[in-house]
Amino acid sequence: MTNAVKLRTALKKPGAIKIVGAHDALSARLIERAGFDGIWASGFAISASMKCIPDASFIDSSEQLAIERNIVEAVSIPVIADCDTGYGNALNVMRTVNDRERAGVAGICIEDNVYPKRCSFYAGVRRELIPIEEHCSKIKAAKAAQLFPEFVIIARTEALIAGWGQEEALKRASAYAEAGADAVLIHSKSKKFDELRTVYRAWSGRVPLVVVPTIFDQTTAAELEEAGAKIIIYANQPVRAAIRSMQDTLALIKNDTRPGAANSIIVSLPEVYDIVGVPQMEQDERDFLPVGGEKITAVIAAAGFEKQLLPLIEDKPKCLLDIKGKTILDRQVTALNECNIKEIALVRGYKKEAISLPNIRYYDNDRYETTGEAFSLFCAENELKGRTIILYGDIIFDQAVLEKLLKSPADIALVVDLAWLDQEQRNLPTHLNPDLVALANPPSKAHVSRFVIPEGEHRIVKIGQQIPREQAHAEFIGMAMFSEKGTQALRDSYRAAQEKYKTAGFHEAGSFIKASFTDMIQELIDRGHRVDAVPIFKGWMEVDSFEEYQKAWANIRQ
Repeated sequence: MTNAVKLRTALKKPGAIKIVGAHDALSARLIERAGFDGIWASGFAISASMKCIPDASFIDSSEQLAIERNIVEAVSIPVIADCDTGYGNALNVMRTVNDRERAGVAGICIEDNVYPKRCSFYAGVRRELIPIEEHCSKIKAAKAAQLFPEFVIIARTEALIAGWGQEEALKRASAYAEAGADAVLIHSKSKKFDELRTVYRAWSGRVPLVVVPTIFDQTTAAELEEAGAKIIIYANQPVRAAIRSMQDTLALIKNDTRPGAANSIIVSLPEVYDIVGVPQMEQDERDFLPVGGEKITAVIAAAGFEKQLLPLIEDKPKCLLDIKGKTILDRQVTALNECNIKEIALVRGYKKEAISLPNIRYYDNDRYETTGEAFSLFCAENELKGRTIILYGDIIFDQAVLEKLLKSPADIALVVDLAWLDQEQRNLPTHLNPDLVALANPPSKAHVSRFVIPEGEHRIVKIGQQIPREQAHAEFIGMAMFSEKGTQALRDSYRAAQEKYKTAGFHEAGSFIKASFTDMIQELIDRGHRVDAVPIFKGWMEVDSFEEYQKAWANIRQ
């Protein structure tokens, strides 16, 4: 059913239909949600909101049409466009009709003001009307141009506004109905409905009457309907309400300086999300986006301070250490972006004010000196929803490493380096205090010595720095991925452990508040959650000491 058919159907039902003026798609959707029958695409409100200018034909037809099209797309109830004088003569009116039909508008209203028009209620403005015959020609042209017979043409007369009297108003209204108008709007700026009530009594009833009770605003819909009005238009109340609300909110914030000071008089963000359709978008993503196409968030843990890196980090955190013209953080963000991960959050601590890259959401751990990685990570708990990448802030890695992790179907997946086992067996130097990993099905020495990563499952059974070397098979590099189910398990396990280990040690940590990220991974394993390894052979570096910093400078090409 087209919008024009909906409007025609509503006009055939008993009682008056109630239509409200919208100035944009958002206000239109709110009008629909409030239960009104239709939308009035108000020229007055659109001029005010779109360009903050008077309602005086300063906005042209195409500008108005763009807003009307947005409104039509936002709602399922019919939209009537306030088209002023039709934007010119009878030929302009014909184009106006066709444009609105194509946009899905249900009908238009054209008035008998001269072009350029002036708002009916502007005081001191000279009021001129075009001859009756000229406006009748516009109406006939509009009816001749319309492609769909259901499209509604409302003819509006400003005779009462111009002070030309009731007789002239009735004369014009009758002529417009005779010319083919589907409804007639007799406008009035009297503060009481009495003037229009008298006119309505004398009306022939040939076509329905439209009323805009802006000035006689104490008149009820029942009174208007009883007098003979079929369409009641509340033309500009939403834009006026928006102005008052914005004024009050801005004054509060200006005086208090806290954005939250206005919380009691503004809607919550989730309510905005609901109005504009975020829940439906999320459902559509789940239903129709391909596997792996869902949004991924990266959380970078970069709050810590390592005194062994002084004086390199005297004025900045180690994630901002420059290596051949790029910081560690720059390199991480670039790799993430190249893998289409644009949602990035970072937990800051030491020298936090130095980190200010754009397009990153920041969380601060001001207790970085007395807390561990797990506490720091959960400063960004709001980000731990859906598929999430977790990165240590001091690692540099080949993009191929991240790409391999992203292909993992596991709910909890950790990147582990099998090169550690090779270096250990050959008595080569390894990282200071590495996070070691024991696998359920360890690779054979032959695999590792040939740099071959074995196929099959790679379930992690133990992780930490205190695993006996002879039981370890790889090193965790500080990069992990959690699915939506995985992040839920991480949050649940953290909260449960926080309560359980208030006064006791937690895995390798002396206290829960100093727990490392690997302590939390071990807790997940102990609670029965499967944690999978994504094995690699080199392709990454950690910068946790001056020697590692020098090594990074020597080995990185660009």
